[in-house]
This record gives sequence, C-alpha cells and structure tokens, in this order.
Amino acid sequence: MAIEYHVKTASAGMNACEFLQREISVAPVAYLNQLFKKGKVSRAALPLKADALLSTGDVILLPDSARLQELIALSQQQPAPPVILFENSMLLIADKPAGLAVHSSVGHETTNLTALLQQQIDQSDKKFRISPVQRLDLETSGACLFGKGRKALGELGKLLMERELKKTYLALVAGEYKGPAELVSDVHAKGKVKEAGCLVKTLSTNGTASLLQIELISGRQHQIRQQLSQQGCPLFGDRRYHGPCPPELPRVFLHSYKLFFHSPFGGEPISVITPLPEELSTFLRQVDLSLPS
Repeated sequence: MAIEYHVKTASAGMNACEFLQREISVAPVAYLNQLFKKGKVSRAALPLKADALLSTGDVILLPDSARLQELIALSQQQPAPPVILFENSMLLIADKPAGLAVHSSVGHETTNLTALLQQQIDQSDKKFRISPVQRLDLETSGACLFGKGRKALGELGKLLMERELKKTYLALVAGEYKGPAELVSDVHAKGKVKEAGCLVKTLSTNGTASLLQIELISGRQHQIRQQLSQQGCPLFGDRRYHGPCPPELPRVFLHSYKLFFHSPFGGEPISVITPLPEELSTFLRQVDLSLPS
C-alpha cells in the first residue's frame, strides 16, 4: 500500500520536492530527487515531477518501502520545518505554529522558529543569518517577519518603529464586542504601564462569541489579550486574562493573519495572508461562526 500525503492550504503553491522535504525533514534531498526521477512519486495516478506545483487537496503517493518508513519515523521525532510564506533576497515571512517560540529563551534554546529556519537555510546552498523583526507570543500563530543580515534587519526595524508595517490579527473573543473601533488603553508590558492602541472590526458574531479583526497601532507585549479583556471580551483559550477555555480548544485563539508593507529595498508592496490553522478553523465552526470570504 502506498504512503499518502494530503496537501493542505498552507502548503498550496509549494513544489513537490519542497513539500516532501518539509514532511520528511530528515530525508536527504538527493534521495527524494531519485524517487522523482524514477517515477515513484505520483499524483492522480500520474508520475509527479519534483518541480510540479501543488494545490490544496492534492494527494501525493510514495512507495511503501522500509527506507521511507524509517525516514518518516525519524522525521516525526523532529519539529516540523516551518512553512515559508514569502521570501526574497532581503527578508522572509514564515508561518509560526502555536506553541513554538520565535527566538531562543529559557526552555526554547534550540527548538524555536528562528533556530528551525536557520537550520533549513544552513542545509541549503544559501549562506546568511536571519533575525526576527517582530515577536509573536508563544501561543500565537501566523505570519512572522525575518530580516536576512544586519542591513536588512535594520531597514525592516525602521518600518516597525515608524509604524509602516501593518499587522492584522484574527481573535475570537467571548461575548459581543461593543468597544470603540479605535481602542486605546494602558497595558502592562515588561514591568511598566504603557499606552497601547489598535483598530478593531467585528467580522462575525452570535452574541456569545465574536470573531474580530485587529490591526495593531502599537506593539506591546500581550497587548491584544489585555485590551480585549479590559473590554469584557477576553480571548477564547486565554487563561491568563480570564478567557473561556473549552477543552476542545488547546490554545489561545489569536492568529497573525496578514502582514502588509512597502519594501524598504525597492518600494514594492508586500502583502502576505496566512490562513487560520486547522484547530482554529474547526473551533470557529463549533461556535457557529465563520471567516467572511
């Protein structure tokens, strides 16, 4: 029986070899390329080329060999390689899973988004160092921006400081949000009280839960979680700020949905949208809400 891999939305647009490299992270690239050359990788009953682009719902079939089973088992013991949503010569934007720290910290010295991305880069023929331009909380998922090298990091950092980097989040909160469209309040951040601001738009609500779109004006630690809790609408899954925590939701419902900015290296607009992870989409349906198209 063949080994099956199903292509989800987050992987659509990747080529077949990149997809298998991500799914079977310890498999040597040369080994995967041999499988493609020998016609042992297929889609819709036809041999698949290594550079073929994939679509959501594609089913990729591999031969059920002892070697592949061993590589798959070893890969499952490793953290999944992060998905890169956008990349050019100066920057990259990665899809951060919930539960993975952005950078090295206590308990996350080697297993963090920056380290995992750097491992991918080091295994390729590219030679550069990356650093995060922004920070996402441990339980927050979604788009996260990195600069390649000091010059890029400095220029992208200026965008952040000058508020030219537009960061849009999706949050599911308890109740019906009735606060202002421009929410400004004091929050606790790194031992100090600081003013924080964001723009809030209700995308859908049923009175007991509301899906909000939030665009940050400032960027304080735990800002969204604190500000919405202050409004009597804490996030689902957020124990720290007294949100409802149903057992079927294993994390805070907060997702970095979109990044938009004009490149400081040429001026072209860069817009990246990250679909909701499966666990958040599933829970949204359970509370009878949906993300408008």
